[in-house]
Amino acid sequence: MFKDITVEELQKYKEALLIDVRSEKEYAEGTVPKAINMPVFNNEERAKIGEIYNKESIKKAMELGLEIASQKLPYFYREIQNLAGKRPIILFCWRGGMRSKSLATVLDLMGMNVYRLVGGYKAFRRYIVDFFARDFTFQVVNLKGNTGTGKTRLLRRLKQDGYPVLDLEGLSNNRGSVFGHIGLGDQPTQKQFEALLFEEISQYKNYPYLLVECESKRIGKVLIPDSLFKAMENGLQILVYDDLDRRAERLVQEYASKPQIIGDIESSLIKLKKRLGKAKLEELSDLLKRQDYLQFARELIKEYYDKLYGYPNEPSDGYDLCLSSGSEEKAVIEIKAFLNNKFFHSTGDLNVRVV
Repeated sequence: MFKDITVEELQKYKEALLIDVRSEKEYAEGTVPKAINMPVFNNEERAKIGEIYNKESIKKAMELGLEIASQKLPYFYREIQNLAGKRPIILFCWRGGMRSKSLATVLDLMGMNVYRLVGGYKAFRRYIVDFFARDFTFQVVNLKGNTGTGKTRLLRRLKQDGYPVLDLEGLSNNRGSVFGHIGLGDQPTQKQFEALLFEEISQYKNYPYLLVECESKRIGKVLIPDSLFKAMENGLQILVYDDLDRRAERLVQEYASKPQIIGDIESSLIKLKKRLGKAKLEELSDLLKRQDYLQFARELIKEYYDKLYGYPNEPSDGYDLCLSSGSEEKAVIEIKAFLNNKFFHSTGDLNVRVV
């Protein structure tokens, strides 16, 4: 007989194959991170069953569901066997009901190691909502600074070195600002963004702090949960600054290295007409057409980004640490020293984490 597991127990099955058996539409709205979609009923089939359920009878709807699902069982078995290998399998639907139960029963009869998530995706979603409804338990360390100062690059270096970095831009698939979406594709839904946040935060449960890049509450179309955003506002603040030329060079490396997105940049410029004025907009557009990307980046930094964010471009009072990113290596060392001083203390030859 297949076994039931709770949302809390999911963390113990990191190597499991997670399968969301709901329809494609349900899956797209939000799912458990890393789950693949294998619909017992696709969008059209689910709609048809629902129509019969409402207009005719529960019995007829169930009979149709049985007919549809039974035809797919051999396919499900072969595909899941190939994908899972020796890994355990965790199935879930909306509430842990008939869709996941029926498939779990068949796979169990075929000798596979199968679990069903109690309460389904609904229980998982409730768990995420409850998590972010509580006070945030981590001390947040914010990297602040104007555009082009290399904050994201510094955080990537720190994450590679094992530091607890929460990549808000990566998880939201947006860099913020009017150009934040360019070259990145679609953003996750709000539900999926929160699920991804939770998964990333869970990796760092043994740390007393998290490093983040300071963001507005809204990143593109998704919102940072209130508890996390409040912790960011009340957290430690690191100011990162650099000179204009190096900042412009970083923007060129980030954007102009992908020629296919230059057209998207020009299209997004139109949204800045009211802020920048017609003359400046035409000047910027002309720089793009002439492929003078470095001067375009300089002008955009001065006329748009720095006025939008307004961080100091030099050491300033009111921050817990100020550092130049002119030397990325030196900046990483300074941040590490700051963190070690704040969150660790020496006892003999041992570094003891303060929790």
